[in-house]
Amino acid sequence: MATMNISLPDALKSVVDAQVGSGQYASASDYVRDLIRRDDENRRKRAEFDRLIQEGIDSGISDKTFEEIREEAFQRARANGAPD
Repeated sequence: MATMNISLPDALKSVVDAQVGSGQYASASDYVRDLIRRDDENRRKRAEFDRLIQEGIDSGISDKTFEEIREEAFQRARANGAPD
């Protein structure tokens, strides 16, 4: 495992110490690793969300009415096990 040293202002160091002190994390390194993992996952989710938004924009405007689109969405949801 690689080693990295970071400098934190006192206020952020207190946050890290509080998280470790709470028992949720075994060490400051565990806490920082968790933050990095979460940030990476959030970035991937955001990229996928942005891709889906662009896909929707690129798909153009539907000829269907709002009611038709809504009913199709409900039918798909029910087919996938969503409650009525």
